Amino acid sequence: MNVQNENPKPQRVVFFGDSITEAGVNPGGYIALLKDLLHENGKTEDYELIGSGIGGNKVYDLFFRLEKDVLSRKPDIVVIWIGVNDVWHKSSFGTGTDADKFELMYMDIISRLQNQGIKVFCGTPACIGEKTDHSNQQDGDLNSYSSIIRNIAASKGIGLMDFRSKFLEYNMVHNKNNRPSGILTTDGVHLNDKGNNLVAQLIFETIFK
Repeated sequence: MNVQNENPKPQRVVFFGDSITEAGVNPGGYIALLKDLLHENGKTEDYELIGSGIGGNKVYDLFFRLEKDVLSRKPDIVVIWIGVNDVWHKSSFGTGTDADKFELMYMDIISRLQNQGIKVFCGTPACIGEKTDHSNQQDGDLNSYSSIIRNIAASKGIGLMDFRSKFLEYNMVHNKNNRPSGILTTDGVHLNDKGNNLVAQLIFETIFK
């Protein structure tokens, strides 16, 4: 009898988000670094990583492109990282997302994924400005929206990467001069090398370790 040895199909992981995730697939980006970490840990064949980030996206953009950009790819795992633009664009463009609508759409996205048997992880928005004295303009809203995501994760039984807490914790130690950017970000929002490494390590430990 012929026994055919087949490698198990790798788990497909889609990273669903905004410009931070869009850049994550570039060399040095957090998704590219995750691929390196998987390789170093002998897990390259176990996972297929796909970036689905679009610059400027808010939660309702994810809501409307969920079918085309995520469900159609038949993922096993989806990582949702959204919220910065929902907060940031309220003050900069007047086009952000009110907290109640943010929560409803976020929960609906998760429900639609879970209904397909997909494992979901989510991340809190990390920062809009890196000052540690609570003087960044959007700190209040960012904390509020992060709390919404933490509560949703707990109620839905999904994994959480609390980037908001991790970034503040890191800056408290490494940003003694209270700089607005340049510690984990290039501009207060988008990740530099250290930021990408921190994000990749936290995701790896949460999902892949």
